[in-house]
Amino acid sequence: VQLQASGGGSVQAGGSLRLSCVAAGLTFSRYHIGWFRQAPGKEREFVAAIRGGGRTHFADSLKGRFTISRDNDKNTVYLQMNSLKLEDTAVYYCAVRNSLRVGYSFSVAHTYDYWGQGTLVTVSS
Repeated sequence: VQLQASGGGSVQAGGSLRLSCVAAGLTFSRYHIGWFRQAPGKEREFVAAIRGGGRTHFADSLKGRFTISRDNDKNTVYLQMNSLKLEDTAVYYCAVRNSLRVGYSFSVAHTYDYWGQGTLVTVSS
């Protein structure tokens, strides 16, 4: 299984970015996809997740600014980030979790099976 995250870059506060995560080597529709981020000196934190069927979950602090979507035909998940703030600066990682793994919150990183390499998002003033 391979996950390739892309779309990171530098943006001014208030701007937008769309991250993509392309998966290979798995039956994509059978996996939930999550996005996490890790800022310098901080622990990795949950951002958002989308189930195989399309239901979404977000970190409470990010609701309203971030959206997540998936295109199963393209094996791709998107994270649209709007109204970016300085504190959104981090490396963003996508991860997949088999939909058979039930009973766990989507925010728990160790419940995910495979991880991408991360893409850096830098928000400046």
